[in-house]
Amino acid sequence: MPIIEMGFFLYRGKNMGRKVLFTSESVSEGHPDKVCDQIADAILDECLSQDPFSRVAVEVLATTEHITLAGEITTSAKVDYEQITRDVLRKIGYLKPSDGIGCDSCKIENLIKSQSQDIAQGVDSSFDSKELGAGDQGIMFGYASNETSNYMPLPIVMAHKIVRYASTLRKEGKLPHSRPDMKAQVTIDYTNPNKSKIDTIVFSCQHDEEVKDMKEYRLMLKKVVLDEVVKSFGFDTDFNYYINPTGRFCIGGPLGDTGVTGRKIIVDTYGGSCPHGGGAFSGKDPTKVDRSATYAARYCAKNIVAASLADRCQIQLSYAIGVSKPVSIAIETFGTEKVDKNLILKAIYDIFDFTPQGIIDNFSLRKPTFKYAELCNYGHFGRPDLDLPFEKLDKVEALKEYINKNQ
Repeated sequence: MPIIEMGFFLYRGKNMGRKVLFTSESVSEGHPDKVCDQIADAILDECLSQDPFSRVAVEVLATTEHITLAGEITTSAKVDYEQITRDVLRKIGYLKPSDGIGCDSCKIENLIKSQSQDIAQGVDSSFDSKELGAGDQGIMFGYASNETSNYMPLPIVMAHKIVRYASTLRKEGKLPHSRPDMKAQVTIDYTNPNKSKIDTIVFSCQHDEEVKDMKEYRLMLKKVVLDEVVKSFGFDTDFNYYINPTGRFCIGGPLGDTGVTGRKIIVDTYGGSCPHGGGAFSGKDPTKVDRSATYAARYCAKNIVAASLADRCQIQLSYAIGVSKPVSIAIETFGTEKVDKNLILKAIYDIFDFTPQGIIDNFSLRKPTFKYAELCNYGHFGRPDLDLPFEKLDKVEALKEYINKNQ
């Protein structure tokens, strides 16, 4: 199994033996950092809907009754930043200050400025060609595993589903007294390589002051949320769990903790099962390879695993600002490859286009139909609820044919 190969071990006492465990977490749309991501991407979507060539790099900070917008935008679009911000807060469910922040009462500070001309000139025309140059230097990772049907690691998939399901129930009025801010953490036991199981789930759910009996509230969350999600994965409900372990959780959202754009990059990707280059996604237009190239790396890795060239695949891309083609492409298959890794790498170079313009065109990242704000919550990859172009398996046959011809 993948996690065993990675060598994550936990020793529980001298005579209790060894467990092989791995943990991932997810957060809901009401988490303060996710509030900021959603505002940033809602602004991006509005800019691109009016001007597909908008250059956007928005940063958002959220604290008690205060939202600060900053960053750089160059666009012909006419954008009502304040209205977008208030609409996002309202959609999440933050209607009044006691909820976490008030969508109509909070102060909104706009410090957005234009993009630096030094950066713009490097992006407009690549250093080595007339093509679009990369919007920044950096490294990006893509990952896929055949552990689940959506080619994602099980712990992060399950953590995402817990907070997504709980948020859906809350909005439908089926999770009494619950508020938007939630976190889920799932630990999977890989000790038996032939049968993984759930070891522990941690779930924190913000609630209103009317909750007096925490024991009853915890039992409700266990039965209505955790058990239902766990059963949907084919596991039994006999697992360790901690629900709101600190006790009451009334103070949440930006009232309870300051939020900042781009602080949930592991939640957004693979839950720690894969390295991360450090670049966040939200608020960035597709010329920023932090975002677009990470999508392309996932696309490549997923097609390789789906083509049965490896059980696990990790792709690393690196870029120089203003240069079109990647500086390097690296592949890691963790010993699960079915054919020579050098041949897989050669296929990657010949089949996939990792230039910023190629990625933008292939995934239609400038079209109004592509909504970046839809990706903010519950991960950017392996989304069963969205038809994402970089999740398609349209390179599987090309990869198989290439390998067969060149072996």
